[in-house]
Amino acid sequence: MQGQLPSVCASSVEYGMRRRVARTALVGLAVLTWLSAPAMAQKKYDIGASDTEIKIGQTMPYSGPASAFAMIGRIQAAYFDKLNKERGGIGGRKITFISLDDAYSPPKTVEQTRKLVEDDEVFAIASSLGSPTNLAVSKYLNTKKVPQILVMAGTTKLDDAANLPWTTTFYSSAIVEARIYADYLLRSRPDAKIAVIFQDDDFGRNYLSGLKTALGSKQTMIVAQGPYNITDPTIDSQMVSLKSSGADVLFIAATPKFAAQAIRKTHELAWHPLKIVVTASAQIETVLKPAGLDASKELLTSQWIKQSDDPAWRDDPAMKEFHAFFKQWLPGADPNSGSATYAYSTAQMIEEVLRRCGDELTRQNLMKQATNIKDFQLPLFLPGVKVNVSPNSRIGWRQARLFRFDGSNWNPISDVVTVHEDDTRM
Repeated sequence: MQGQLPSVCASSVEYGMRRRVARTALVGLAVLTWLSAPAMAQKKYDIGASDTEIKIGQTMPYSGPASAFAMIGRIQAAYFDKLNKERGGIGGRKITFISLDDAYSPPKTVEQTRKLVEDDEVFAIASSLGSPTNLAVSKYLNTKKVPQILVMAGTTKLDDAANLPWTTTFYSSAIVEARIYADYLLRSRPDAKIAVIFQDDDFGRNYLSGLKTALGSKQTMIVAQGPYNITDPTIDSQMVSLKSSGADVLFIAATPKFAAQAIRKTHELAWHPLKIVVTASAQIETVLKPAGLDASKELLTSQWIKQSDDPAWRDDPAMKEFHAFFKQWLPGADPNSGSATYAYSTAQMIEEVLRRCGDELTRQNLMKQATNIKDFQLPLFLPGVKVNVSPNSRIGWRQARLFRFDGSNWNPISDVVTVHEDDTRM
């Protein structure tokens, strides 16, 4: 019996030692795994982002001559309010959306943008509106390396990856849109005489130069030009002068207030050219009704997004969701107001880009995500119109369909038209 005891004790000791060795190995393995975890698994933040919050800044014309676009900022603010309350923000982080009035005045935009960056310390500037206003702050934001993403501007001057690496747009550029109209005119009215009413800033001048470029050797089709300033009370004198040119096509590169005036004045002058109005001013509620629905008949435009009052989308699930959003989060507001679906879609795009950042909420990673979007279909964009943004091309999309107004609704007259990058070089 005594001779057997040592062997029994040795077996127990050996078993205990094996358990201790195994536990030590497991602890060592856990420590090694933790130490070797990739850096991407760790949370990273820049100014304006944290475990609990992401600050986004914006300027918008809540007052002044372009205040017709003010609803855009209100819709986006309501969207992020909904996102915070129903889904806890993005990745558990509340979106603090700070939208300031710049009255569509570049000096005011500079002042308000500096406040957002230096006082409010926002993570990024997103979807500020206007070509002249965004141009006024682009160098400042790029020098500070603050993302200026998804801006609502049609100027191609902001599509400059070499000089403005921290800037992207979220609009089909004026040159892309002008190319669609020019191609239509060259096919259907090759002998047309074109008059252009345009806003004398980067917004309007880009449409004019884009039209000329697209017409190429036939830019002599443009027989008259009528510039106006956004502070002008009316454009009556310009319209009288354009009529006297004998033009049979009127191209309206104007913001909503002046687009409505141009359509109405053409009707009052008993002048009956083919009228083309740019997308930004083709809304029924804010432009065509004030101009007069009869005066707006046969008007031509391009569209890349579903219109909230179009019967064709009445049973569309995405449109139903949009109207439900308006009813709950913007009670009393008109979902058919100008650019409503665009504002909603832009907010969705901001959300998408921020979600792609994951836990690496650095400004550099935000720009990486914002410039690597391929064939992304937003719910309210027309089928086939997809978002494509690359490091070298910062224009949101290059597609649209042509539509004609029948006095009540816009009706498509073409399939989706794609304008390739090589066709938009100035």
